[in-house]
Amino acid sequence: MNEAALRFFDSQPDALPLYEMLEARILNEIPDVTIKVQKTQISFYNRHLFACVSFAKVRKAKDRPDVYIVVTIGTQTRIDSPRIDVATEPYPNRWTHHILISEPEEIDDELMGWIHRAAEFSAQK
Repeated sequence: MNEAALRFFDSQPDALPLYEMLEARILNEIPDVTIKVQKTQISFYNRHLFACVSFAKVRKAKDRPDVYIVVTIGTQTRIDSPRIDVATEPYPNRWTHHILISEPEEIDDELMGWIHRAAEFSAQK
């Protein structure tokens, strides 16, 4: 992990282990990934952006855990799951999904399957 990614978590240091676990799985499972750290998100690219991590407020404050990250992915079709906090279709056949992660066990095969799907969709553009 680079220094910029570490600094991204200065305001939320307890969320860093969640990110580290997610980053490790993405880098181990998806080929040719590059990471770009920005002010409000950490983005994962293959040919194009396919996922990002942020602290987006996808739930009301009373419904958000103290420690969390939000994983955002883009797919061609909507994913229907109670784990998806927000799903929008900003363009035809382009769905954006926000998933709040607060526990290590939520970085599971289902989530990674969605991330793989997003990476494949991104690579096809």
